[in-house]
Amino acid sequence: MNPLTKGQITILVVDDEKSIIDFIKMGLESEGYIVYSAFDGNEAIKLAEEINPHIVILDIMLPGMDGYEVCSRLKRLIKTSVIMLTARDDVDDRVKGLDIGADDYMAKPFSFKELLARINARIRNSYPELYDIVHIGEFSIDDGAHEITYCGNTLELPPTQYNLLRFLLINNGIALSKALILEKVWGYDFNGEENIVEVYIRYLRDKIEDNEHNIIKTVRGVGYKMVAQ
Repeated sequence: MNPLTKGQITILVVDDEKSIIDFIKMGLESEGYIVYSAFDGNEAIKLAEEINPHIVILDIMLPGMDGYEVCSRLKRLIKTSVIMLTARDDVDDRVKGLDIGADDYMAKPFSFKELLARINARIRNSYPELYDIVHIGEFSIDDGAHEITYCGNTLELPPTQYNLLRFLLINNGIALSKALILEKVWGYDFNGEENIVEVYIRYLRDKIEDNEHNIIKTVRGVGYKMVAQ
């Protein structure tokens, strides 16, 4: 199966500020995505049922029905990946959004480059069936064969290293905390220390000869970021 081109991937942007919609829409359309927009919750739900967007970028503070309710309803109605985009950066707000089904969360003001990276990550992560092999920079992920290649060479990766490298690659360009990496790679029931992440990052850097840490970067005070180009 060939992957969808960006021209076949639809994104719905929901915000009551026209300037923000115009900004996001212009940027995404220049990247080749098909972009729709809605200014309130009811309009968003109606439009989403018609177009079945792959991604919904959803503001929380909407007139009438707030973004939490919109997200909850969308997740019941269609298969889509929701990125909450809001001026509210409180931890409780983020937790509430993720608990009701949001796939990611960004606070305003935001970098379009980071938003684009998160959109690409959601597409790779939420729609793996669109791809046989995912190419990210010099890396290729073949989930069917459970293999990752780098510069044409297949890496010898035990299961945990494979899952960690895959998670970093799927989120290419996004800074990931050690806690999030532990949760997504080792699982909720893992009771080990966060320094296990450092150990496995060192294994991966050795495998890809990233001696200068230019590919798997350390983000001080946060964790790690994959920069695959």
